[in-house]
Amino acid sequence: MSFLELSLTLHARQQERVELALEDLGALSITLRDADADTPDERAIFEPGVGELPLWNEIVLDALFDSAADRSGLVHALHELVPGLAPDRFTFREVEDRDWTRAWIDRFKPMSFGARLWIYPSTVAPGADDADKIIVHLDPGLAFGTGTHPTTALCLEWLDATDLEGRTVIDYGCGSGVLAVAALKLGALRVIGVDNDPQAIEASRVNAERNGVADRIDLHLPEDFPRRRENILVANILAGPLADLAPLFADCVEPGGLLALSGILQGQEGELLVRYAQWFDDLAVAVREDWVRISGRRRG
Repeated sequence: MSFLELSLTLHARQQERVELALEDLGALSITLRDADADTPDERAIFEPGVGELPLWNEIVLDALFDSAADRSGLVHALHELVPGLAPDRFTFREVEDRDWTRAWIDRFKPMSFGARLWIYPSTVAPGADDADKIIVHLDPGLAFGTGTHPTTALCLEWLDATDLEGRTVIDYGCGSGVLAVAALKLGALRVIGVDNDPQAIEASRVNAERNGVADRIDLHLPEDFPRRRENILVANILAGPLADLAPLFADCVEPGGLLALSGILQGQEGELLVRYAQWFDDLAVAVREDWVRISGRRRG
């Protein structure tokens, strides 16, 4: 099996934001190199720990994806998530098989979201002291979302703080299925997951099976999505699609039902608040780093 490597050159100040975006887009491994070295052999490889910054002003960032990843889709999503990236600084190449996923997993540690919810990788087994935790077992994979990106974290924290008992949740843009699985483990009766990427549908199915909730999740491509009104809708995608899909989302949430939207950069929330105010009340904004979550309640 081969992989697709995306390389881009950027300034050190862009590194954290680009790295978070790539992780949320499903990167299996991310490494950094000194862009100012004279030859490739002189470019030291650097894998920073949490909160650490690279040592160089100009960086070459290499991210590995599954070989079937959509190149143009990755570039478009990166431009949405990190405006200002120069398109002429993107390059792609095929690389040979290595156990990149295992190396990523070895760096992936348990993370908490809210009062009860945790995400554990397969390399960490819950212990006797974890009995009161609600644990989602999830490894980094080939679709969006492991909880490391602020947009995913914002949605997980919202789910943890919301009464989901006996309710049906629509997860629009389900990616890895992390939000869907978390909702089911937090008490949701059923989840309807929707994604336009068949690979994401498969990732959601596999992760639901690993967590023992596959019998309570229905997965659909957008054209097969059953458009009926449900209790809760969560969508962690991008600001542009969130604006376009507003009428659909309004039709899919019952009166009094709840909505949570993320994938929104600070500065983009104003237009979305105006758009969704046509159908939703109690609109509220939460911010983590440079990212925003909007939540609200369906009018009626």
